[in-house]
Amino acid sequence: MSKATYSPGRAMAAHAVLIAYTVIALFPVFVVVINSFKSRKAIFGSPLGLPFGDAFSLVGYETVFKRGDFLLYFQNSLVVTVAALFFVLLFGAMAAFALSEYRFRGNSLTGLYLALGIMIPIRLGTVAILQLMVASGLVNTLWALILVYTAQGLPLSIFILSEFMRTVSDDLKNAGRIDGMNEYRIFFRLVLPLVRPAMATVAVFTMIPIWNDLWFPLILAPSEATKTVTLGAQMFIGQFQTDWNGVLSALALAILPVLVLYLIFSRQLIRGITSGAVK
Repeated sequence: MSKATYSPGRAMAAHAVLIAYTVIALFPVFVVVINSFKSRKAIFGSPLGLPFGDAFSLVGYETVFKRGDFLLYFQNSLVVTVAALFFVLLFGAMAAFALSEYRFRGNSLTGLYLALGIMIPIRLGTVAILQLMVASGLVNTLWALILVYTAQGLPLSIFILSEFMRTVSDDLKNAGRIDGMNEYRIFFRLVLPLVRPAMATVAVFTMIPIWNDLWFPLILAPSEATKTVTLGAQMFIGQFQTDWNGVLSALALAILPVLVLYLIFSRQLIRGITSGAVK
């Protein structure tokens, strides 16, 4: 069997496709950011022009910080996102370890049941979730959002992490047991460090839907004290008139934390996606 040979032309074509896809994906972000630094007249007159000269204006950012408490909105979004990520990664990793390590009756059915959560949108249960939160007294609290997002992120987390944990050497775990380590120490000290790229992958795929979500903050936590960034940006959108300077500035501010967190996890994300591709 002949080995595949390296083709410079094929590599250049692949890079060209990836660069084109990157440009297409980043173009809306670019448009939002540059227009957030423009006056209203410049936004509609030259939406693709750079914010130089008379077009430059900070009125959008001034409006954002005057009309709403966006520092509080950012704090709420950050608390909800970080807390939900923590619970998704912790409980998802523990469930994945149990499913991949221990064989018991119903193991496969349990994994299939959890995988169904990936295919069935959680929004279909909005009415039941709202009734549960009202009965629990959690409406207009950040805990309502944290619990919902944790439940939303667990199926994908368990599905991805269980596949990675099956690749961890049994000899390593058995050596830990021989040395007197209990299952919790094996999990936290031996297994988790080896699946760190997969954890970063789960974190990125879980973080973005949570940060960008508008549905559940609007339904479960619409009060001023619990508003998130995406919900706070809606105050600039009216039925008859929209403050585009405020909308674009709020969206530009909302994009920044996601980009920072993505840059932090990017190396681990790439390792997690490509892990197992080369043997």
